[in-house]
Amino acid sequence: MTQEKPRVLVIDGMALLFRSFFATAMSGNYFKNEKGIPTNAVQGFARHVLAAQELMNPTHMAVCWDKGMKTFRNDLFDGYKANRPKPAEEMIPQFDMAQELSEHLGWQNFGIVGMEADDTIASITHKWKDEAHFTIVSGDKDLLQLLNPSTEIAFTKKGFTIYDYYNHERFTDEYGISPLQFPDVKAFMGDSSDGYAGVKGIGPKTALQLIQAYGSVEKVIDSLHLLTKGQRTKIEADLEMLHLSKQLATISRDVPIEAELDHLVIPNIDTNKFDFLYEHGYTILARQLQGKQKPVGQL
Repeated sequence: MTQEKPRVLVIDGMALLFRSFFATAMSGNYFKNEKGIPTNAVQGFARHVLAAQELMNPTHMAVCWDKGMKTFRNDLFDGYKANRPKPAEEMIPQFDMAQELSEHLGWQNFGIVGMEADDTIASITHKWKDEAHFTIVSGDKDLLQLLNPSTEIAFTKKGFTIYDYYNHERFTDEYGISPLQFPDVKAFMGDSSDGYAGVKGIGPKTALQLIQAYGSVEKVIDSLHLLTKGQRTKIEADLEMLHLSKQLATISRDVPIEAELDHLVIPNIDTNKFDFLYEHGYTILARQLQGKQKPVGQL
């Protein structure tokens, strides 16, 4: 009898932290602790993770984080994410708090300076691609390039329990390309939120059509003589940015993951953890874990 493969939940910690912050900050609810430090993002993040565990029933879990503001992509391009506003003052202390809480609850944190959470997520799913099934929880569509027969993505949609699920089959049906070709599409269309332009004048529809027809950025360039004059002119004018945009859009799979798969087994949360939660003002989370509050819902 073949043993079932581990089911690994891979959490985009930054995505859930920001999502949780804005869910309550819009109405001015920061859930400050006795020291006056906001806890809304931290508690929302942890409750999101707990709800995902209950919904998806994983056996293992990894939580991935950005480490610092600068990554290797900033070295490639000064404008990378330069247009993003600085985090709100109430958000800043919660980055470290969330990672500390995750560690306290026995969840395995991953992240390395100079790399994004996306790169760590990709490296985890690549490292054990033949040994486990993965569900990535995030709101970041860039991660679509990581889809394969052993990896699916649950994109956050509404509340703590409504997700938009993508697997390899759904992606290929909808896009008509392989997930590995998604960075080539992004290279042409660019990404305004990440601050790189791609090729000016080429939008998502044309970008996808080019990759469906030719397969890659490089093959499109080799076939410029077959394109319309307008497309050829636009691409030739932005060749350098096109190559750079593909580099920026491609998620790295070679972040060193210093762990064994067994280290990711989800532990039971002992009652002796609750004192820490109350001391730090995580009362909503503590009550949920003690069964005094429904396990899912809004902060």
